[in-house]
Amino acid sequence: MAYLSKLSRYATNPIEEDDAIAERLEHRGKGIIRLNKGDPAVYFPTPDYIKRAYVRAIMQGKTGYARPGGARELVDAVIARYRRMYGLGLDGDDVVVTQGVSEALYMLNSALLDPGDRAILFKPYYTQYVPYVGLAGGREYLLDYKESLGWGIDVDELDRRVRKLKHKARIKYLMVTNPNNPTGTVLGRSTLKSVVELANEHGITLVSDEIYDEIVYNGAKFTSVATLAKGVPHVILNGASKDFDATGFRIGFAIVPGDDAKSASLKRKIADFASVRVSANAPAQYAVAEGMNNRKEHAKAIRSMVREIEERVNFAVKLLGENQYLETVRPQGAFYIFPKVDLKALKFKSDKEFVDAFLKSEYVQLTRGSGFGSPGHIRIVSLPPKGELEAAITRLNEFCNKEA
Repeated sequence: MAYLSKLSRYATNPIEEDDAIAERLEHRGKGIIRLNKGDPAVYFPTPDYIKRAYVRAIMQGKTGYARPGGARELVDAVIARYRRMYGLGLDGDDVVVTQGVSEALYMLNSALLDPGDRAILFKPYYTQYVPYVGLAGGREYLLDYKESLGWGIDVDELDRRVRKLKHKARIKYLMVTNPNNPTGTVLGRSTLKSVVELANEHGITLVSDEIYDEIVYNGAKFTSVATLAKGVPHVILNGASKDFDATGFRIGFAIVPGDDAKSASLKRKIADFASVRVSANAPAQYAVAEGMNNRKEHAKAIRSMVREIEERVNFAVKLLGENQYLETVRPQGAFYIFPKVDLKALKFKSDKEFVDAFLKSEYVQLTRGSGFGSPGHIRIVSLPPKGELEAAITRLNEFCNKEA
């Protein structure tokens, strides 16, 4: 009899799987350039006004449990943000504060999926999507963001696949990630409108992970599903980690705006899961509320960060363009680059073998694309300063030339 559960196999994280190798190399005195983890707070310090609000909350004694669904101050700040940015009218019951989007994913899947139920995901996907579907007993149904379309969605293919799947399984939700991790793609309004119409036609709840909604550049325009999906059951996932540069605060939120029967039952059940875990980090909630409400300071901080991210991403993409063994779609949001690697020419059997060999040889840590559902690719985090990016990508280009 097996000691560990079958569900324990989902406890994996490709983004961190080579940390042990990197740490051994560091112990031997090798300096590692880490381009595997999307943690902006490492390179862009959390704004002082948010940090002061965190300290103030502690000193004011706001260290007990917050409301299970979130401190009223933060819930109200989220409501105000979505009214201001997207014209969305929310009630307090529409928002549940979570320990990052990770916990929101857990609650969403636990609330919706029974064994065998399907969740439609596009690949490449964020690494945590599939494990949370599996932990809830569901099964992912994978479609492709089309690299030939700049990592866009072929809506006609989506419609055909959904119609076929409906005859064999119960589809509980369809998820998009916009802007996308790991590709940096920003989906256009017309594409999103078509996806909303399709979800409505087939009676499928639409989920949109919008954690990077203010980190958009290179001329792209972001559209929240919330502005298009009125009357269609949908869920918006977001949080403080990226836009507010506060990854370690672990504050996210799930928004269920609809007042239809499906939306009403879903928001109640997510709130029930929130009550089971009692409370998210209380002082951090007050700090993030300040981050959202102080519009002047936030505008200054996000404008500066996005400007620098755009420069770093474009700088890295230009350097990657010198590598004949990599094919890169220029990102428009977030801070990732997701090149396709000519593994055959480089004589590697897999992207895993490639990133491991590169780390051991050149002391640069990347993430394998197969961890995001797209074998033959690598993910590069473009947050470090240009000097560090230049050193890492120069090593990558030289490594490819040497291995070919």
